[in-house]
Amino acid sequence: MDCFNNKGLKYTCGKAFPFGATVLPDGGINFSINSHSAEACFLQLYKLGEKEPFADFEIPSSFKVGDNYAVTVYGLDYRSIEYTYRFKGSFDENAKVLDPYSKLVSGREVWGEARGKNVPFRSRVLQDDYNWETDRALQTPIEDLVIYEMHVRGISMGSASPVKKKGTYAGVVEMIPYFKDLGVNCVELLPVFEFNELEYVGNIKDRPMFNYWGYSTISFFAPKEAYSSDKSYAGAVREFKDMVKALHKSGIEVILDVVYNHTAEMGEGGPYLNYKIIDNNIYYILDEKGGYRNLSGCGNTFNCNHPVVRSHILDSLRYWVTEFHVDGFRFDEAPVLTRDSNGEPMENPPLIEAITEDPILCKSKVITETWDAAGLVQIGHFPGGPRWAEWNENYRNSLRSFIKGDSGSAKNFISSIMGSPEYYKGEEAHTTVNFVTCHDGFTLNDLVSYNQKHNEENGEDNRDGTNWNISFNCGVEGPTEDEKIESLRTRQVKNAFALLLLSRGVPMMCSGDEIRATHKGNNNVYCQDSPLSWINWENKDLYPDVYDFFKTMIHLRLENPVLRRKDSSLEFFSCSGGKLDMKKEFDSFAFMYSNENDYIYCAANTGEKSCSVTLPEGVCWTVVSDSSEELEKGSEVGSFTLNERSVAVLKGRKR
Repeated sequence: MDCFNNKGLKYTCGKAFPFGATVLPDGGINFSINSHSAEACFLQLYKLGEKEPFADFEIPSSFKVGDNYAVTVYGLDYRSIEYTYRFKGSFDENAKVLDPYSKLVSGREVWGEARGKNVPFRSRVLQDDYNWETDRALQTPIEDLVIYEMHVRGISMGSASPVKKKGTYAGVVEMIPYFKDLGVNCVELLPVFEFNELEYVGNIKDRPMFNYWGYSTISFFAPKEAYSSDKSYAGAVREFKDMVKALHKSGIEVILDVVYNHTAEMGEGGPYLNYKIIDNNIYYILDEKGGYRNLSGCGNTFNCNHPVVRSHILDSLRYWVTEFHVDGFRFDEAPVLTRDSNGEPMENPPLIEAITEDPILCKSKVITETWDAAGLVQIGHFPGGPRWAEWNENYRNSLRSFIKGDSGSAKNFISSIMGSPEYYKGEEAHTTVNFVTCHDGFTLNDLVSYNQKHNEENGEDNRDGTNWNISFNCGVEGPTEDEKIESLRTRQVKNAFALLLLSRGVPMMCSGDEIRATHKGNNNVYCQDSPLSWINWENKDLYPDVYDFFKTMIHLRLENPVLRRKDSSLEFFSCSGGKLDMKKEFDSFAFMYSNENDYIYCAANTGEKSCSVTLPEGVCWTVVSDSSEELEKGSEVGSFTLNERSVAVLKGRKR
């Protein structure tokens, strides 16, 4: 039966599936949304950009099936409308909320433009017929990846950036020749789901604050509009897909950093965007008084293992795999995804089991951050099994401590080189994602240039950000013209990266480290959208030797399977060639990978004095790199002197 509202709008009973807004072959648009607690559901329709709706009507109760409200509306141009919902029986019946299944979200199309204008978020209808040609997810074995973590905006916004379409998905495409030259074969993008960069309303020293990193999701299905240079209808969707297709064509995988542990609705006093109004007690973990359990550190905690929420998250992941061809996901504060409705960790979380076994997601990379803000740490025992890789913070700490020269650190770091066998064994040997730096914390340059954080620019009197950085400034805090200190810093940057690329597991680097990018000692640039957080590409000309060193090490890893194969032999020696005495203190050692006729050898010295290195006999050794630049690249050696605080890498073939 057809119905007409007071504006003459024709509508009929809709279909429950698929959820969200769908353009039908007969020209109608089907709207479908679920709410358990609502007494009635109202649909508001707007002409694009107009303040008030041209239609606001209750979806008839006769159209309802279970908790689902569905209606098909005719006579609409899907390109030029926006829509919201409101719910009778919610604690704010006037709140106009987003569709949780929105594929497009309006309100923040241009980065920062809506500041002070109180522009609302609204859902839009997506009709998409993108031509993927022959593109598919690449399915590169995870142990063969070199991951490049990057911010879509920050990678290209700097004034010296070679990119024309700065800060956009199209700008990432322009960076592909750079990625190829450097050698990375996977980019891990900081959050690209729609978020509110204007979430913070204050200023920092007369400059506006921004939610720069984006760890505060508005919609789990919509790409960030402001990261698109194409401002036409569905431009962000097309441009994102163009980016993925171009990266895949160049052999580069795409992993998304995703945030399902909390939402942008925050806690008490936070905005009403959708879930609070739709079903507050289903979507969030609440305490006995009905308050928000803040296990994420961001005001609320998503109730991930509730059947409704679990299904919602799975739908989102499947959507990005099927519709955007992404290769995998890194889950922010992943332990939250293992908690039950009371916030307690589960031995076999249904969500994790579902992701692991899902027929659509079963070939996708899944990587966890192994801790949450409430103190749950699951390194080495995340309940998803060996298919789940893990950010290994212990690797980061042990490498930082070793290159810093801390007493006893060499023994701990040897275990990290081996792939952290105290955590990962057998099938799990390559589930450790090793890193020295990431978006959160010091850059690699700042790790060797500052002993303390310098976050004054964040406006919190330097209270924010961690105080435990395991850093060493090489003798002077911050920038210096002392050539000896600068030389040592460059050497330390190279040392850290060489050891990262030569460790068992999956190496991940932070964008800009290859050119000694700096945040000027700020280890928490979450609120900084400025040259402080953007990569300064002038550094590529200032530090060409650092870039070439990174490039050499990446290509060495990719071109030599002996560094990645699980069955490769890995042996450790003293630099003099003898057996390494693990009962004694030492600040230098050597290790060698071998498999059939392939050998990779590394000597590492974090001491204040040089040491003599004797190489294994019967092998012709060629210098790959020397962080002190004492050894000539490509030269053949049988023994050599390794300078203080240096790492040398050699490649060997049997004589």
